[in-house]
Amino acid sequence: MNEGSLWYKMMPAAMLLFFNFGLIVWAVSSADFAHRGVLATNQLTNRLVFAHFMVCSEQGRHPINMNNPLTLTYQQIGSTSNRQNTSDYDEDMRRAKSLGIDAFALDIGVDTYTNHQLDMAYESAAQNAMKVFISFDFNWWKTDQAVKIGEMIAHFATRPAQLIVDNKVFASTFAGDGLDVPALRAAAGIPIFFAPNFHPGLGADVSSVDGLFNWMAWPNNGRNKAPTPHSNVSVGDGDRVYINALAGRPYIAPEPRKAVSPWFFTHFGPEVSYSKNWVFPSDLLWYDRWHEILTMLPRFIEIVTWNDYGESHYTGPLHAPHTDNGASKWVNDMPHGGWLEMAKPFIAAFKAGASSPDDYITSDQLIYWYRPALRGEDCDSTDTCTVQANNSSGDYFFGRPGGWESVRDSVFVVSLLQSPASIQINSGGRLYQYDAPAGAFSQVAPMKSGDQSFSVYRDGKTILAGTSLKRIIDGCVCGLYNFNAYGKLLAHQPFISSSNLRV
Repeated sequence: MNEGSLWYKMMPAAMLLFFNFGLIVWAVSSADFAHRGVLATNQLTNRLVFAHFMVCSEQGRHPINMNNPLTLTYQQIGSTSNRQNTSDYDEDMRRAKSLGIDAFALDIGVDTYTNHQLDMAYESAAQNAMKVFISFDFNWWKTDQAVKIGEMIAHFATRPAQLIVDNKVFASTFAGDGLDVPALRAAAGIPIFFAPNFHPGLGADVSSVDGLFNWMAWPNNGRNKAPTPHSNVSVGDGDRVYINALAGRPYIAPEPRKAVSPWFFTHFGPEVSYSKNWVFPSDLLWYDRWHEILTMLPRFIEIVTWNDYGESHYTGPLHAPHTDNGASKWVNDMPHGGWLEMAKPFIAAFKAGASSPDDYITSDQLIYWYRPALRGEDCDSTDTCTVQANNSSGDYFFGRPGGWESVRDSVFVVSLLQSPASIQINSGGRLYQYDAPAGAFSQVAPMKSGDQSFSVYRDGKTILAGTSLKRIIDGCVCGLYNFNAYGKLLAHQPFISSSNLRV
C-alpha cells in the first residue's frame, strides 16, 4: 500500500507491526496505577535496547496525507495475525532476552485482531522476563485520535510486562506529527513517557514529548532512495537533526532514540497495489552503525527490525509464525540470525557505557553475509518487476531495484576474537587471507560465484571452518533480482573439510 505521509521520501521505509484497535478500552487513574505497584516492579532506567516487532496488516486504510510533497512508501510485510497462543511469542521473547534486548516495540495499526495479539504478546513477555510497549502506526491511526490512543495506552499500562521509564508508561509512534499530545495524556490519566517518531527537521512540534525516535536507519539521498554522489544523507546526519532540534530546552529533557538496521531491499511488482522496488546500500552498515552507537551512547536504541520480511531488515528467526503476502520470494532460505550474534557484545558494551565491544566478546566467532548473485546479472526476462505497475509513489523501478549500483559485489565478514588469528575467505575458489586482531574486526572480499567457505586459524590450528549452505550463483535466484542478504554465524566445530562441511 502506498503511504503518502509527510516523512516518507525523507526517511527510508521503517518497520512497524499492525494491530487494530477494535475493542472498548478504559483509562486507569494515576493513583490506581501507582497503588498497584506497577511503577516499582516494571521500572527500567538504564540504557535500553529495543527491537521493533511487527504484527502487520495486509489490509489497511488509505494513507494519511500530511499535505507535503515529501512522501515515503511503507508497507508492513509478514503479519503475525495467525498466532493463536501466548506460546507463539515465546521463542521471540527468549531469543531477544538472550541477546540483551530489553523490550519489543509493538507497533500497531488498525486490525480486528489487535487486542488479542497484544494480550498474547504482553503475557508472553511477562512469562519470559521481557518488556514491551505500544507504538502507534500513523499510516493507519489518525492524528485526531489522541483520546483513543491515550485510552489504549492506559488499558495496557498495568500489565506486568509494560515498559516503565522514569516512573512513566513508555509509548511511541511511527509518524504522527500533529497529534495532540496533551489530549493524549489527559485521556490516559497516567504518567506517560511519550517518545514518538515526530520529525523536528520538518517543523514538528516537539514541546510536549519526553523523547523522540529517529527512524532513519539507512543512508539515502534525502528522498527515500539510495544515495548518489551528489546527494548522500548518512544515518548520522539524521541523528544530528534530532539532537539539534532538542538541544537547549530547559523545560523538558527530550532524548532522541537511535535506530540501527542491517539491510534494506524490497521487490514488489504488480502483484500488489503498493508496488515498490529499491535498495539502500547496507553492506557493512550493521557493523559500522553499532560502532557509531558506542561513540554516541544514547539512552535508547532500537533495532529495525525483528521481523519485517518485506523490506529485508528482519533479524529474528525465519520460522517464527507469520503470514506472507509475497516477500517469501526473496526471503525464503535467507536467514539473518548472524547479525544478532554480532550485535550481542555491542549491546553489552552499550549498556556498560563502553566505547568498544572488545571486552564483551566471550568466544571466537565469525559472522558472514553476502547477496546470492552478482548485481549485474540480467533477470529482465523472468523477474516480476519487469512489467508496468502502480508507481504513484515513485518507488517502483523497472527491473533491477532502484539503487542497485550503490551496492558492492562483496562478501562481508566480521570476526569477534579473544586473541588475534588468521582468517581465510574462499569465494568461489578465490582465496583471500588476512590477519585479524583481537576484538571486533570487519573485512570485505570480492565475491565470486560458487561455494563460500570460511576458516579461522590460530597458532597453526584451525579454530573454525565451514562452507555456507548458500552458493553465489551465475544467474537469477528463482528468476528474480534478489538483493537480500544471506547472513549466518560460523559455528564452533572441528575442521572436517571445507568442501564438505555445511554451516
